[in-house]
Amino acid sequence: MAVGRILAALAVVGLAGCTQEPLFGPPTEAVCPPGGTALTYENFGQPFMEAYCTRCHDSALVGAARHGATSFHDFDTLFGIKAVKAHIDLTSASGPAATNTSMPPDGRSPSVAEREQLGEWIACGLP
Repeated sequence: MAVGRILAALAVVGLAGCTQEPLFGPPTEAVCPPGGTALTYENFGQPFMEAYCTRCHDSALVGAARHGATSFHDFDTLFGIKAVKAHIDLTSASGPAATNTSMPPDGRSPSVAEREQLGEWIACGLP
C-alpha cells in the first residue's frame, strides 16, 4: 500500500515536471540586417544586460547571490556575453523562428521588441 502511494506521488511529480517551460528554446534564427546593425554593446548590450541579467549573471556574484545562475555565464563584460551567446539566444532572444522567454525567470523582463533587438545584436556578432 505504501509503495503504491510512493509510486503515485512520483508519477505526479514527474508529470508536473513535463509542464514546466524548458530552459533552452529553439534557435531564434534572427538575422543581421543588410549593412549591419546600429545596436552596439555600448548603446544596447550593456544596458540590456544590466536591466535584465546581471542581477544573477555577474562575475562578482558567488553562491546564493547568483540565485541559481550557471557558473561562467557572466554578462557584466562583453567577453562573458560572447562566450555564451548561443545560450542567450536560446533563453532570451526573439527572431523569426522563435521567441524565447525562459530568462529572466523572475523580476523585470524584456519586451518582445527588446528580445528582437537582442536576437539582432547576437546575429550581427555582438558589436
